[in-house]
Amino acid sequence: MAFHLSRAFVDGIRRVLTRTGAVLFVVLLLIQFLVQASINTAVLGTFPPEASEQVGSLGLTLPVSGSVGWGLFAAAFVLVSMYFVALSRAFVRPMEELSAFPGELYQRRVGRATLSMIVGGVVVGVSVTIGLAFFLLPGIFLAACFLCFIFAVGVEDCGTLSALRRSWDLSRGNRLKLSAIVVLSGAIGGTIGIVGTVFDLAAAPVIAELLTNTLSTVLFVFVYGVMAASYLQLREERAQPDSDETAGTAIDGAQR
Repeated sequence: MAFHLSRAFVDGIRRVLTRTGAVLFVVLLLIQFLVQASINTAVLGTFPPEASEQVGSLGLTLPVSGSVGWGLFAAAFVLVSMYFVALSRAFVRPMEELSAFPGELYQRRVGRATLSMIVGGVVVGVSVTIGLAFFLLPGIFLAACFLCFIFAVGVEDCGTLSALRRSWDLSRGNRLKLSAIVVLSGAIGGTIGIVGTVFDLAAAPVIAELLTNTLSTVLFVFVYGVMAASYLQLREERAQPDSDETAGTAIDGAQR
């Protein structure tokens, strides 16, 4: 079965507009606010006490010290990786199962999967960043190649290296189409950044962060839904030749 990008978008949107999609939206929104507030708090902690009047210019902050802010940011980083493990497992289930959010989505081998997600996320992030620095296109290409990485880790229980190889294999032959999802993600991020900058210039950093975090969560949850639908198509496409070959072998054996 050939990969159809339009089908991935329709199927992905349908998956997001479920109870599972709502749960993933709320959780991601809370994590986004935790990340933003912990970073602001940590940065604020680098200033001397007499510079406390600058608190308002940093947006959302927490009533803790800068060192605690760094600790919360590290915890949030781990939570993000755990979140992607649960998201990958949640969105690829059959549509009739998306009305529930069972504990196995974030409990089964969560430690190993989270560690693989953290290490692989750093590898992919650095690779894509370097690629973007070299005339943009290499970064988009690498992002398309590793688009299925989180699903290889969360759904197929692959380790970091095997998940990278699996994603590379799944994307083969469809990287141009998958690049459209990557470009869409970049466009969304750029647009949201502009909105945040406008409010920052208007001296409303808290409103800017509330708005940008909410908008980014809504839009990126839809992107993740499309990624999940794409992964399902690609996995089915890769499995089809193997099935045909197995069937052909069985027929030949029967004839012999």
